[in-house]
Amino acid sequence: MTKLDGHIEIYGSTIFTQQIIHKATRANSPTLVFLHEGLGSIEQWREFPVELCEATGLNALLYDREGYGKSTPISGSRGHDYMHKEAWEVLPKLLEQTELDKVILVGHSDGGTIALLYAARFKQQVVGIITEAAHVFVEDVTLKGIRNAQLTYDITPLRSRLARYHGDKTPQMFSSWADTWLSDGFRNWNIEEHLKAVQCPILAIQGVEDYFGTEKQILSIVDKSTGRAEKLLIHGCGHTPHFQAPKEVMPAMTGFIQNLMREM
Repeated sequence: MTKLDGHIEIYGSTIFTQQIIHKATRANSPTLVFLHEGLGSIEQWREFPVELCEATGLNALLYDREGYGKSTPISGSRGHDYMHKEAWEVLPKLLEQTELDKVILVGHSDGGTIALLYAARFKQQVVGIITEAAHVFVEDVTLKGIRNAQLTYDITPLRSRLARYHGDKTPQMFSSWADTWLSDGFRNWNIEEHLKAVQCPILAIQGVEDYFGTEKQILSIVDKSTGRAEKLLIHGCGHTPHFQAPKEVMPAMTGFIQNLMREM
């Protein structure tokens, strides 16, 4: 297994990327594309992408979105459509420049939402989607969780822990995330109307104890998308299933991907 770091220029921003190359990957296989959460980065996935590549025999692409990790800071303010723009403007350019035409999207939280939005518009590129704790509408528990995160950021070492990955971009990164979600105009944010255009197979994962969302999120994904969709609801698990419930998540993701490969 080899990791290759790189940088790609997209709309004036420098995006940090990492490719994971599996030496046994078959020709014409899809690539796993990992899309991080709202406070995440490549490094915060830790070794999970490598483990999933090893389990499935596939290559992977990871990247830090603008304002995160080793990519350039956010330029300007973040709008309520920031996930739409990432899915419909940035991600297509990234995949074009990395010459990836068949992908399996693995998205956590905001990354899961971005995966669904991308698949709604770029159907031919997406073989399948795995979401963890994705949002398709705003719940009261989501807003409560973000307010609690603000308090945690202010009075605990969370700020310094995030700074290990985001450096001096950390205050801007955190405030732009929290302020956007808690703004009055964001309360009615909803992407359910786009789910009917998602035709590829989906594995939607949610922790029962997720402090940012409930089972209603994955029920909506499964019910409103038009392809084959399955849900995995994990008890005793919070917002990060691949870390908090690896014994359930890894076999579920691996089996889902292997089924996709058999169907190609």
